[in-house]
Amino acid sequence: MILKNTKELLIAPRRIISLVPSITSLLHYLHLEQAVIGITKFCNNPTHWLTEKNIIGGTKNIQIEKIKSLNPDLIIANREENVKEQVNELASLFPVWLTDVNNLEDNYKMIEDIGVLTHRSELSEKLILNIKNEFAVHSLENKPKKRAAYIIWNEPYMTVGGDTFISDLLDKAGYINVFKEEKRYPIVTLDDLNKKGCDCIFLSSEPFPFKEKHIQEIKRYIQNIEIHLVDGVFFSWYGSEILKSPQYFKELFTRCDKS
Repeated sequence: MILKNTKELLIAPRRIISLVPSITSLLHYLHLEQAVIGITKFCNNPTHWLTEKNIIGGTKNIQIEKIKSLNPDLIIANREENVKEQVNELASLFPVWLTDVNNLEDNYKMIEDIGVLTHRSELSEKLILNIKNEFAVHSLENKPKKRAAYIIWNEPYMTVGGDTFISDLLDKAGYINVFKEEKRYPIVTLDDLNKKGCDCIFLSSEPFPFKEKHIQEIKRYIQNIEIHLVDGVFFSWYGSEILKSPQYFKELFTRCDKS
């Protein structure tokens, strides 16, 4: 079943499967080494879990039969990253906690909920406080915001709309998402980028691994706009990895100022 609230799971789970890389990282942060039995092939943080845990496929092509054989007492999935039909099939057999994170506040609630589910509330509450403190220490609220486009895919170019977690993090990083009126992940052209009046264009390291050569390709068509490669983990990995984002955002903002 898909759990509706954290109270439905009466005892601490001992056989957890994570279908989401960023949540796998959170489970590691919460000291659930012994409880986690299965992860996806994209769950590379911590890296040693890739050799120590059962790999149950990718986020979009879950190996249902393998999961059945592992007999988990909790599966953690995400509404966007996983396929609805696969999640529903798993939920007909096992308890599933379905996360849905579209902004920083959602992230805090998700951390809190998983802390309760796994009986790690003390650690999860401390993590939330630490993240909030990092955003306060590295605050960019007094800086004038720059207009930015965040590109996640090549051929075709895809960006992020205003209803995404990345867009909310862009705002926290000191930028106005020039495509904030769009939904989810629209396809855009170089002409679109040129017309939007961007101060900056960010090329993410994931899901498409942009490189320096892609900057040069765009510069052939777009001049006088800063273009930077950015680490997508700091913009898109909700959970414990966000703890490192505020300092990264401040350093990135400073780097862009000097360009």
